[in-house]
Amino acid sequence: MTNEEKIVHVVPHAHWDREWYFTIEDSNVMLIENLRHLMDVLERDEDYKSFVFDAQMSVIEDFLAILPEKKAKLEELITQKRLFVGPWYTQTDTLLVHKESMIRNLLYGSRAAAEMGHSMKIGYLPDIFGQNAYLPSIFQSFGMEYAILQRGLYTDDVATDLNFRWVAPDGVISKANYMYFGYGPGKFLASDAAYVAGTLTPILDTLRKMNKSTSHMLLPAGGDQVLVREHFPETVEALNAEQSDYRFVLSDYEMFMEATWENGEFETVIEGELLASQKSRIHNTIRSQRVDIKLANSRIEDKIYHQLEPLAVMANKYGAPYPKRWLDKVFKLLFDVHAHDSIGGCNSDETNRAIGHRLEQAERICDSLINVLKKQIARGIGTEYEQGAVLVFHLLPKAMTKQVETVIFTKEKAVCLADASGVVVPQTILSQDYISGGKKVVVTADGEREVEIPGYYRTVVSAEIAMEPLSYQVLQIIEGAVNLVTPTADAKITNEFYTVEVVAGKLELTTQSGEQFSNFMLFEDVADDGDSYDFSPLAGDVAELAGTAECIAVKQSELVSEMTIRHTLTRGEGTEIETTLTLKKGEDTLGIKHRLTNKTKNHRIRVKFAAPKSEASYADQAFTAIKRANLNPHFANWRENRFAEAPVPIYPLENFAVSLSDKGAIGVVTQGLKEYEATTDYLALTLFRSVGLLGKDNIAWRPGRASGINNKVVETPDAQMLGDLEFSYHYRATASFTATDWFRATERVRTHQLSYHLQTLNSFEERVERFELPQPASMRDLPTSASLLTISENAFFSALKQAEDGDGIILRAFNPTDEPISIEASRTSIAVNMAELPTNGPAEIAPQSHLTLKMKEL
Repeated sequence: MTNEEKIVHVVPHAHWDREWYFTIEDSNVMLIENLRHLMDVLERDEDYKSFVFDAQMSVIEDFLAILPEKKAKLEELITQKRLFVGPWYTQTDTLLVHKESMIRNLLYGSRAAAEMGHSMKIGYLPDIFGQNAYLPSIFQSFGMEYAILQRGLYTDDVATDLNFRWVAPDGVISKANYMYFGYGPGKFLASDAAYVAGTLTPILDTLRKMNKSTSHMLLPAGGDQVLVREHFPETVEALNAEQSDYRFVLSDYEMFMEATWENGEFETVIEGELLASQKSRIHNTIRSQRVDIKLANSRIEDKIYHQLEPLAVMANKYGAPYPKRWLDKVFKLLFDVHAHDSIGGCNSDETNRAIGHRLEQAERICDSLINVLKKQIARGIGTEYEQGAVLVFHLLPKAMTKQVETVIFTKEKAVCLADASGVVVPQTILSQDYISGGKKVVVTADGEREVEIPGYYRTVVSAEIAMEPLSYQVLQIIEGAVNLVTPTADAKITNEFYTVEVVAGKLELTTQSGEQFSNFMLFEDVADDGDSYDFSPLAGDVAELAGTAECIAVKQSELVSEMTIRHTLTRGEGTEIETTLTLKKGEDTLGIKHRLTNKTKNHRIRVKFAAPKSEASYADQAFTAIKRANLNPHFANWRENRFAEAPVPIYPLENFAVSLSDKGAIGVVTQGLKEYEATTDYLALTLFRSVGLLGKDNIAWRPGRASGINNKVVETPDAQMLGDLEFSYHYRATASFTATDWFRATERVRTHQLSYHLQTLNSFEERVERFELPQPASMRDLPTSASLLTISENAFFSALKQAEDGDGIILRAFNPTDEPISIEASRTSIAVNMAELPTNGPAEIAPQSHLTLKMKEL
């Protein structure tokens, strides 16, 4: 087809960053002006066929919040496919958020767009920093056959065809198009001879060579916050009149993809995640930028998906209203955070402060709702114990025996937890404090009078509890002595799986199988000469490694052992890192918590775990674990090959990263830390980066212009991350690697458990405990224990929530193995897609895949 006429699909569009170096308020003020003008243009010029407004519904909602009178006209334009919106709610990053967050973003966006008349049937990814491997599968589950994207591909893979079949790990395919010149090559489209000869024709000739199997070529004609180009119909007409090599049509992405793939049999197949940095920047190290934002986001996602939603389903079964509107509010706050710039942290300080405030709002709502639901269920049980009932909730639909931490308040000091029949459960007291009762004001005939309130004890207990799938159970508080975690002089802790000790200043670890690691954990501090987008090594800088460990304290009990150690780094103002290592009976993970006060600017700190003779790593991404080579073969000649940035083998993870070492599988299960590197000697987990500029020209791993805004220096002192920082995660060493084994370890580490003490001594422990709370009339005489739903041990939980239409319950699980498995849900259900529409498929999860079920009730 190289000599035939090529049809150039000119797609007018705007890529609308809702915040960046500007705030969301700045963006929305301009949005109103821009979108109102666009509507006027479309109304008065029928030749202006259509306009794509960035595939995100949030901007439409923001517009209508100010101009609600425009809704009917907007609906008309969207229904007529003259204005394209959806399927996203916001243009989410797909490598820094929970898999469920991607799904919910599409769920909210596509439903809202459909209600306005039409949701664009394109998985549109114009500007995100790398593509999640499961996007083809997720798109198909929302009924989207096509995907259009910009970043992440090597040129050789698409040298002759920019259209390709993109295959997810479960084998599901998206028919995809790669925007080789990005989303703006037609932004300044014109018909004058100088522009056509000097700019347009060279672009089109290159695209012609890269579209050998089709007569259709895509020319995206837009840009960031771009105003509609009113002259495009006349310009297209003029271009067609002036030459014959190309025929130009005003088009849209749906029209282009349907025409291109109608008879197109494109042979190129590309599998999995797309992280290539050859033509477009991926910003591999943005995943440790403004780590405070990423940690808070991850913490809130865990509360929503692992606690609040399943707890709300449980409470709703017994009569509590499902908090759908509150969850809508929380999700929209989060979706604003999940836009690629926002969650990336590559913003002005003013914008990042707004992002932090949104996260605070979302977390407060989650905590308050969890408090209310726990209390309503506890009240509904109605068990009367002298010191109040303690409820333990297990919100995973699998049985599990695990230590659960709970806070209890008692008048007596010597107390312990027992099951409903009075049998004491294995437990240890982690801490106990006496709290003054303070004073209360009593109104008498003689006026107000202050009355002293007796004090009480706040006790933190770690109890080993056997928990049924998706269950709650009542524990009682009885008088009795309990094991306490007590100080010891030994510089050593141990359980069935590990022994950790400080020997001559070295932190040594021995595994159950006898493997020994001397100085198994080190800290690396290096200068960071980069900006908010990318780490950059500083020429001549030598990394500082801190390996000398000072043992500060050791505490032990039968169930829990803790060791606190200190490492000292001397770069800049110096950094002392205090680490608490925790081993629990029966657990094959080592809990790690770092605390430090950062006083130094422009540096990066990583923790490095010994992993000798490693050649590859695994990290989870959505529904499987992805294997990656420790060395990127493109790294050696990236400058000569004119890569947009260095293809450094620094990778994202969702929950875990594992290095395949001579001594087995060495890895971490993280909580919000999203960046790692595996080498032949170690697995490095980035704790944080500290930088002071939004963008910077010509850094070592990224030549050329600054990313983002490149004609103004924007200082970001908040991004220096000065002050107190805390990081928590788990270390694990096993003889070999299987994805199932590491997903199971992740399930144990994640907090699927909650506890609640129904008591009257303290009204400040929980978020809204001090407020009076009505009790739903139907929540009476609940059983003292219940188990509501079970799934197969080999299936892994993703979500349990009320269906969007309110009629039923949605359960989603996945299978990271190479064999199909039955989900074995214990309730009658039907298979649905991620849009929650019936599929009539079997209740079986294909290899490396996912399954969504809709149940009438628990």
